[in-house]
Amino acid sequence: MHQPSPGLSKPAEEQIHWPSLIAAVAAISAVGIAIGLGLPLLSIIMEKRGISSTMIGLNSAMAGLASMAAAPLTTKLAHKIGVVPAMLLAILVASISALGFYAIENFWLWFPLRVAFHGAITVMFILSEFWINATAPPRKRGLVLGIYGTVLSLGFATGPLLFSILGSEGILPFAVGAGVILLAAIPIFIARNECPVIDEKPERHFLRYVFLVPTATAAVFIFGAVESGGLSLFPIFGTRAGFTEAQAALLLTVMGIGNVVFQIPLGMLSDRIKDRRTLLSIMTVIGLIGALSLPLLVHSWLLTAVVLLFWGGCVSGLYTVGLSHLGSRLTGADLAAANAAFIFSYAVGTVAGPQVIGASMDVTGNSGFAWAIAGFFAIYIVLTIGRMVLRPKQG
Repeated sequence: MHQPSPGLSKPAEEQIHWPSLIAAVAAISAVGIAIGLGLPLLSIIMEKRGISSTMIGLNSAMAGLASMAAAPLTTKLAHKIGVVPAMLLAILVASISALGFYAIENFWLWFPLRVAFHGAITVMFILSEFWINATAPPRKRGLVLGIYGTVLSLGFATGPLLFSILGSEGILPFAVGAGVILLAAIPIFIARNECPVIDEKPERHFLRYVFLVPTATAAVFIFGAVESGGLSLFPIFGTRAGFTEAQAALLLTVMGIGNVVFQIPLGMLSDRIKDRRTLLSIMTVIGLIGALSLPLLVHSWLLTAVVLLFWGGCVSGLYTVGLSHLGSRLTGADLAAANAAFIFSYAVGTVAGPQVIGASMDVTGNSGFAWAIAGFFAIYIVLTIGRMVLRPKQG
């Protein structure tokens, strides 16, 4: 292992802190389910009320903007009132604003509600990642974060499933969403004494943390861009290529299975590799090859499904291994601030991905979907190889 830089250390204890893991997993489950249920639910309700697609898109975009705004403030809030109080406050705000979407019908008031809801969800996201990263034993960090990432993926999948069961009528879907968020408070409160303390302020300006461990923050940017752009535009790519809507939707499901299945194995593999940047580079090369092969294999549903299974695993692995790399480099307030920068980079990716991929499809045709995604991966490969050559002991 490389020697930590000044101010970077690793805990001596090698045991998994199960109360901390359960608390962080509960928080991230609530985040995944709330987003997976809330996004389609709100869009369908706005559609039923006659809101234009442009305004629906504008309102939905507030989610990413709220995340970008909340990320720099999260570490300061946790430093001021404590990590657990900040998480409990975020749970309260998120659950109240979730019910607010049912109680308030004025469309324009849904904009501040979006900011409140997704801002609070972002606080939970960042602090649960800080908690799990700070308490994960170094030799099992990849395994622990693989479990964490798997649960996040399952949460994202459970949300739409709940929506398909509950529908969009009445208070029930909103009450269930708020209830799931509130339930996360129980294990967080039980494990409150295991929570790491942020007893000093971060030493750097927030934006400097985006570039402090660029291999990790760039990985999650690529993850956000490819995942959000892929989920948004693959159905269009698939149907234009000749698949039915059902076949295209099933291919997305296969990609989602890859997201879930590969998280823990990739996390465990990252624990056995001296430099996690090597694994990140390998996964990105696989992602690049998979993207470039899509236009060539799209005539066959089965071959496309095989590519997307492994491709989905590599894309999700960028998140898990990138987060693990971040945790191996930093501690304390620096780790909390870097986790905020990590989620900020993810949010920027979710905004940029659909825009770049959609524009590429408009300019170069249907294959532009694959070319744009390949471009994201190629940029990351250049970054990681450059960092490993020029700065072999830094992130």
